[in-house]
Parts: sequence; C-alpha cells; structure tokens
Amino acid sequence: MSTVPSGASAAVLKPSDPVPSDAVAVEGPDFDAPLSLQTFLGAYERIGFQASSFGTAVRIVDKMRRWKLSDEPIAEDEDDRLRDPVVRERTRCAIFLGYTSNLISSGLREIIRHLVKHGHVSCIVTTAGGIEEDFIKCLGKTYLAAFDLDGADLRRRGMNRIGNLVVPNANYCRFEDWLTPILDKMVEEQRTDGVLWTPSSFIRRLGKEINNEESVYYWAYKNDIPVFCPALTDGSIGDMIYFHSFKNPGLILDIVSDIRALNERARTAPKAGMIILGGGVCKHQIANAMLIRNGADYSVYINTGQEFDGSDSGARPDEAVSWGKIRAGAESVKVFADATLVFPMLVAATFARDREPDGAT
Repeated sequence: MSTVPSGASAAVLKPSDPVPSDAVAVEGPDFDAPLSLQTFLGAYERIGFQASSFGTAVRIVDKMRRWKLSDEPIAEDEDDRLRDPVVRERTRCAIFLGYTSNLISSGLREIIRHLVKHGHVSCIVTTAGGIEEDFIKCLGKTYLAAFDLDGADLRRRGMNRIGNLVVPNANYCRFEDWLTPILDKMVEEQRTDGVLWTPSSFIRRLGKEINNEESVYYWAYKNDIPVFCPALTDGSIGDMIYFHSFKNPGLILDIVSDIRALNERARTAPKAGMIILGGGVCKHQIANAMLIRNGADYSVYINTGQEFDGSDSGARPDEAVSWGKIRAGAESVKVFADATLVFPMLVAATFARDREPDGAT
C-alpha cells in the first residue's frame, strides 16, 4: 500500500493554534424553535458576513441610544453645569442621522419619520431631494414601478423614474404652487424684518408650513430637531428657487451660519454618534463635523459603496479614523448593503423595540 505524500499531508492537515476562549461560534437562527422578532434579529450577529456586521450595528446603535452622562465618572475639568446629577442623567448621546435623497423617495421615509417624531435623533443632514421629496409626498403619491422601464417613454408621459419608483411630474408642479408663495413671504420677511435665512431655517419654515403629520420635517419642526442641507439647491427646490429669482429676486440663504451650527452641535456634545445611510454630501458633512470634536464616539455606516476608487462614499470607518473623524478605539462598523433592506431591521431591533406591544420580547 502506498503512503500519502508527506508534503501533501502536512499541507492539508496543518495543526491549528488553540481557539481563544472568547471565540464566538458561527450559528444561524433555529426555525424549529419559537422565534420572536427580537430573537430572530439578535441571531444575525452570529451568522457571519454582512449579517454579523448588521448585528454589530444593532449593538452600537443600542449603545448610542442608551448612553447617559451619568454613566461616566465626573472629569476633573467637567463644566459645573454638568456636575449636577439630574443634568447628567438627562444628558444623552447626540445622534447625527444622515441619508441620501432616494431614501426619502422610498418607504424609508416613514421609518425616518418615526425616529424624528419620537425624538430619537439630535439632528439630520441630507441632500436637496431628501427635503423636497418629503413635502412632495404630502402633495401627491410616489408609486412602485420597475428598473427597466423605457426612459424616453416615461419622459413623453411626464413620469420621473427613481430606481424602481416613479413620480408623476404633476407632483412637482403642485410643489411649485405650494412653495412659491412661501418664498414670497420669506423674501418679504428678509426685507422688512431683517430675517437671515439659512438652509436649516428654510427647512424648518417648510416643516411648519406643510402642517402635515405625514412629513418628516413637520416633526423636525415640532420637536426642534435641526435639519442641515448643504446642497439645498441640487434638486427641485433649486429649480423652484431659480424660477422664483426671476419673479421676485433677492432671497439670500446663508450657509456659513449653518456650518457653524452643525459643527458646534458636534463640538459641544458630551458623546456623539453617527448613523449614515448612503454616501456623498450627507456622509462627509457629518463626518467632517465630527472632526471638530476629534472624532465620533460611535459610527454606523450603511451603504453599497466601495473604496477602490478613493471615494468618501465607499470609505470604511478606519479611513475616517485616519482623519480624526472617528476616534481611535471608537466603536464603528460599515454594513455593505442597500439601506432599504437593512435599516428597517436596525430600527426594529433598537429604537422601535421600546414601543413593542405588551408581551413582545
């Protein structure tokens, strides 16, 4: 009988180092046992791959939302106001939520609205579409469609495609009819009362004017949650401001006051966390604000971007550490996934968990 070649045997049967005592074994959910929603979502961390990243995101978000200053010892240089036990108990982690415009076009709008309505976030950073699509949905519906619809045919029919969604162009006409008189009022108040408009105060005003509980920004107005939009003119709002500038010129929007307000909110937060859906302006603007405080304490990214092209959208958290936008040693994770798949589960496992009916676990 021939023997197994020793080189092949040594290569295949190489001895393992001892497994660390704290190693976590891979294991999926057991569908033969009763599974509540929370038990099911809790099983993700042990599945592996992006499921485990999702499980890590749940753990980090839970730490963000449960942190209180009273959990920390009083520092020698602590501000006198923050030494009060009642103030320490009430001082929570400032959660900065960022998202791209397409997510307001999608059904994530209702999930974001839940977070804002119940005061789960401290401030928002988004793009122009992330503002206007919320108000436009108060005026007309967005509909499910398909990714492969013919663009030229849609253009002839006045239908605008966002992925596999469509928005009738009539909705944007309604938006102009609604927005134009508000812009007129804003110009008048600027001239007669000296009001200094910023993108955030503009959005706050629109949230007040829409007076509709379906709106994310109605609840941001009601709960005094600032919404920053550095690229406010990059969308239908920009189109409407452009048209209005011919009819009633003179509106001024000050971006300097907003960048100061955003950066100061980050700088003065005793603890700060980022939850960012997608990339681009909303991701970098929040991360850059964190640089002012020498980095975020908690960070969760959810996007499909890759880093091979050097884009900030695709960058993993460790790149932000190199810039001082996430603190060295801070808890952070990137989930490589479409936010519409992952974010509803993340909210169900964290913020919405406190609102489950009696008996839910």
